[in-house]
Amino acid sequence: MGEGKTDYESLLKRAEELLPKNVFETSRFEVPRVDSFIMGNRTIVKNFREIAQVLNRDVDVFLKYILRELATAGNMSGHEAIFQGKFSSSVINDKIEKYAKESVICTECNRPDTKIIREDRITFLQCEACGARYPINHA
Repeated sequence: MGEGKTDYESLLKRAEELLPKNVFETSRFEVPRVDSFIMGNRTIVKNFREIAQVLNRDVDVFLKYILRELATAGNMSGHEAIFQGKFSSSVINDKIEKYAKESVICTECNRPDTKIIREDRITFLQCEACGARYPINHA
């Protein structure tokens, strides 16, 4: 009976060694705050591309989501996003946080290591850390 316990412990130790190191990380994921200013009737976000890279999402898809949430028109110009209208940094940050919660952070393990996959007409969020996969409402 004692040998089964040591066999279990050796198997457990081996399994822990085979796990990727980032599984044990407990660092908190933080979305960078927008660096924006208002010029005339436009709002310019200087670090928009950087935020999209941190979220690991395509800039065009991310921009489309934010524009839809802000109910405005806009475009990319280099690393900057230009929105038609005057929007405070807090409003834009709230929309980005909402996007991260809905389309980036895994609901099972709360990690941002996800990717968006489309199969037929269903969009899934697949976690690369824990393997969870679930449908999301993503246009």
